[in-house]
Amino acid sequence: MSKMHAVLIKDGQGPIENLYIGDTDKPPPTKGQVLVKIVAFGINSMDQYQRQGNYPAPLGASSILGVEFSGRVTELGEGVTRWAVGDEVFGLVGGGAYAEFINCDEGLLLKKPGHLSWVEAASIPENYITAYQALVKYGEVKKGDHVLVHAGASGVGVAAIQMARELGAATVTATASTTAKLDWLRSIPNGATHTVNYKTGDFAAEVKKTTNGKGVDVVIDFVGQSHWAKNVESLAIDGRMTILATLSGSEVPAVNLSPILYKRLRIQGSTLRSRSIQYQTELIASSSFRDIIDKVTGADGGGPIRTYIHKVYPWTEIQSAHHEMADNKNSGKIIIEVQ
Repeated sequence: MSKMHAVLIKDGQGPIENLYIGDTDKPPPTKGQVLVKIVAFGINSMDQYQRQGNYPAPLGASSILGVEFSGRVTELGEGVTRWAVGDEVFGLVGGGAYAEFINCDEGLLLKKPGHLSWVEAASIPENYITAYQALVKYGEVKKGDHVLVHAGASGVGVAAIQMARELGAATVTATASTTAKLDWLRSIPNGATHTVNYKTGDFAAEVKKTTNGKGVDVVIDFVGQSHWAKNVESLAIDGRMTILATLSGSEVPAVNLSPILYKRLRIQGSTLRSRSIQYQTELIASSSFRDIIDKVTGADGGGPIRTYIHKVYPWTEIQSAHHEMADNKNSGKIIIEVQ
């Protein structure tokens, strides 16, 4: 079997300093798969957890880090009909994107439009599919709704904020940890209408003011334990909350079920990575998702929804890129270029 370079982890897991570029087997495409030569890939929080040994790749997925990428099709597996060698694409995988080549199911690829750079295209899959799932599929956001998005300056947060505005939300309140991030979120086109520093402010009280006492219709949460009570307090009657992560912890010491009952709340947990290929394919193929993706441009592209790049690193600086994310310095995506 031929070889390729990839970002590997010394001892299989460990600190950032265990990341290095080494040789591994180049994967041959199997039935229904497409082999892509990667130009750029995105870094996500799950990569940090996987590196530490706390978030294993799904069964059957590559153990190499990385779930989103952009690149060129170089080889087709048996039965592939949607793509041709040379096509420029971006896509989603269960693992393996920190590499020169990646195998991807043909239904999890999207055609890279000419107005997006390789870096911009690589920043889209995980964030926008996750945001769409949380906001549209489960949150059922509609025109006139009030929306609360936590971790607003994260890749998913920025995508969800803009998506909610484009879909007609009356207000979108975002939380973040610094004044600089909050100011930036209000400044971008179709950005947050209101912001709250969750370290110094009470976001439940703020959204009540913003909505004239009603509360928000949709909450997208990544934080978990520390935000639980205020999230429930923030929700309006018939409100919907999607929980995508539990960054502050997963155990809530005491839960009052009464507001969930009497406000008729719907609380949905979801992780995209563990979903079946069929589920992910159907999500990406849905017309409402395609309508949103077709509107995405780069930061200077003029579109109603834009992807924002915090910083681009060559993959020889993968350790520095992981430190940047671990230090929570980013507003927007951190992208790696394969060289």
